[in-house]
Amino acid sequence: MTSMNDTTSEIMPQALLDKFAEILGFVQTTFQQGRTAHEVETGLWERMLKLGRSVFGAWLDLFGDGDAGDRMVLEDGREVRRLEALHRREIQNVFGLFELYRAVYATREGQKIEAVPLDKRLGLPQGKYSYLLQDWDQALAVEMPYATVSAALTRILGFTQSVHTLERHQREMATAVEAFWQERPTPTAEKEGELLVCTADGKGVPMRGGAKAPKGVEPPSTSGIRPGTKKMALVGAVYTVDRFVRTPAEVLEALFQEAPVGLPPARPRPCFKYVRAALQRDDRDCTEPQTQTIFGWMAEQVRQRIADDMPAILLMDGQESLWKAGWAYLPKELAEVTEILDLLHALGYLWEAAALFYPNASDARAFVKEQARRMLDGKIAAVIHALRWLGTRHKLKAKRRETLKRICGYFHNNAHRMAYDVYLEHGFPIASGVIEGACRCVVKDRMERSGMRWVMSGARAMLDVRCVYLSGLWEEFMTFRIQRESQRLYPGSAANDPDFSQSLAA
Repeated sequence: MTSMNDTTSEIMPQALLDKFAEILGFVQTTFQQGRTAHEVETGLWERMLKLGRSVFGAWLDLFGDGDAGDRMVLEDGREVRRLEALHRREIQNVFGLFELYRAVYATREGQKIEAVPLDKRLGLPQGKYSYLLQDWDQALAVEMPYATVSAALTRILGFTQSVHTLERHQREMATAVEAFWQERPTPTAEKEGELLVCTADGKGVPMRGGAKAPKGVEPPSTSGIRPGTKKMALVGAVYTVDRFVRTPAEVLEALFQEAPVGLPPARPRPCFKYVRAALQRDDRDCTEPQTQTIFGWMAEQVRQRIADDMPAILLMDGQESLWKAGWAYLPKELAEVTEILDLLHALGYLWEAAALFYPNASDARAFVKEQARRMLDGKIAAVIHALRWLGTRHKLKAKRRETLKRICGYFHNNAHRMAYDVYLEHGFPIASGVIEGACRCVVKDRMERSGMRWVMSGARAMLDVRCVYLSGLWEEFMTFRIQRESQRLYPGSAANDPDFSQSLAA
């Protein structure tokens, strides 16, 4: 029988025990020398990284080369044999670079390697970089430029990763996002809010001009988009929230008060607020693929999360194509969807109208406040009538008349989405701050920094991965991705078998 001391000596050889002793000696020496906390912290971190490297290396040594015998039978029944030479691979993890020399199996020399038992036992990723290192890399990359991430981790970990490596890993990671969203468990009904809200908006992503094709083989231009301009991404959000009943007067006061008076009433917080974004085009450079992705996902969220008697709300600005997509995709058979036009977007049109009649800022403000009061009372027809009457009274010139006509048309076309008095009485949200904030956080804060330009594949990957992060699902996504990769690389493997055990190397 192997004693506990024997097992400890295998896992903790004398060299490692000496390193522990050196760390304790460093602490004692710095105390005697009167070193500062900063000096001790720096020295201790450097030594802990070296210790971690040594301990991880010792752990790898326990497995030897993974030799499983001269021959082995694969899951499909084929027999393969161990090749004569050990094959080398590298592992780059948070402690540094490691080398493994492993037994590999194939039908014969020169043929495709069919099995690597050690890789399977350790659950190694397909590439060189460990899952934890990729996790740290991308959790930073969704917030900071790749070069900044590389520099920051170089200072912390002591080795460098290229920008190209970080970009490539993000593209690889993004391939798991769609499956992750499809397999997300439904939030428990007890933790959901009273209202289910869907919202969407577009946001431009600055694009990089592509390399010029050789003369005579340029593809026909069908999009009319100049290289280096923006392409519109579609951002969608779904959340639940409790009702928040207010009066039109309270909303008006909040919108136009000169200075805050006391603390505003506490708003209910959104529950399980999930955000997704897509930047997709078909062969004609049309945006239908991204509309299908976002509104299809929103529809699935409604199917999963709608409860009996739970109102469903579609809250957006006045872009008619988005409303048509809502009608086309959202499952109306499960719930009656209430369409609400974003109040703040509507107010923007009132300010545009005010500029036609009132050059004085205070007069324009008084005009907008009066029309907003009518709007909040549900009197959209009265707002339109007032605008047309003022247009006649001020005898607007042709260009200004066209502007006023467009504004009145906007209110007329969206009047059925502007029953704000009814929405407030039912405690419905009437402003799309969630999606406005999402567009800013998802796109602007990361992808519109000075000098940034994106290619389609890089932009798509960033949008996919960043939305998972901003939805508060990063840890769940990383666990899902590792399990998915393990099942793909090692189906039925030891890495997925909690009862698996393997003898340590002699």
